[in-house]
Amino acid sequence: MIPRETAAIIIKLRKQFPVITLTGPRQSGKTTLLRSIYKDIPYVSLEDIDIRNTAINDPRGFLNNFPRGAVLDEIQRTPELFSYIQGIIDENKEIHFVLSGSQNFLLLENISQSLAGRAAILKLLPFSMTELQVEGLIPDSYEQLIFKGMYPGIYDRDIEPGFFYPSYISTYIERDVRQIKNIENLNSFSNFLQLCAGRAGQIVNLDSLATDAGISPNTAKSWLSVLEASYIIFFLQPYYKNFNKRIIKSPKLYFYDTGLACSLLGISSADQVKTYHSKGALFENLIITELMKSRLHHGVNPRFYFWQNKTKQEIDLIIDKPEGPVPIE
Repeated sequence: MIPRETAAIIIKLRKQFPVITLTGPRQSGKTTLLRSIYKDIPYVSLEDIDIRNTAINDPRGFLNNFPRGAVLDEIQRTPELFSYIQGIIDENKEIHFVLSGSQNFLLLENISQSLAGRAAILKLLPFSMTELQVEGLIPDSYEQLIFKGMYPGIYDRDIEPGFFYPSYISTYIERDVRQIKNIENLNSFSNFLQLCAGRAGQIVNLDSLATDAGISPNTAKSWLSVLEASYIIFFLQPYYKNFNKRIIKSPKLYFYDTGLACSLLGISSADQVKTYHSKGALFENLIITELMKSRLHHGVNPRFYFWQNKTKQEIDLIIDKPEGPVPIE
């Protein structure tokens, strides 16, 4: 197992919070990490339909099976458990639960309703460059790094990107998308996802994206929310402070992993990255994602923005710090 930077934060927070929540993309290494840390309490996957039905039909009885707590994976599948967990941890200060899931919106919505102030919330993205470098696994060039991406399966199990990402995308569309939103035309959604990859590092033009995808702007907005909730994409919002109103107000779109974006773009080798017409956008995506990991994997919420005015003057990244904004080019 490749050591994760987040491990030290989880171990520290375990002593301070009755509940730890770990969210992040599917297959980003959450289960492996939590199993390595929490060897003293049971691991339970709520993806298992029999276990899930038991939890849904008798939440209190299900949780009583874990007198010291448990790691509950894919917890967003059983929202019935949240209020019961609240009651248990309020009564028993010694018990500890770990809630893990790959759907940000569904999970955090339930936490904010039932476990506010009781749960530490962490995010685990795929490997960082630092984590790979420590193990001597960093690719030889940025083009290779962009193409391979950083999902653990590619490094832990040595799976070729050409096999890993198409399977990942297929599983994501067939399983996760249906859970988050009842999208009838999955082929149309798949096409939309590919169009988003072509816009990585760009300011979102909702009307243009909707037109190219053959859907309404409202549907495009809804589908972007689905991609964001499941950790496929994220947005940088424009920085408003201390600037006049003549600035761009739409966010910029990025992928959490450039390897996934490359697969969606049909890029099948590092050499193709070198000649890709928007190579600069992929490189920008890589750097911003790495900076995000350097915060998120240490439990720090990144305050990242960009700035662009209507004459196309731009600052790719602004880090908002208490002492003032820090521009990065």
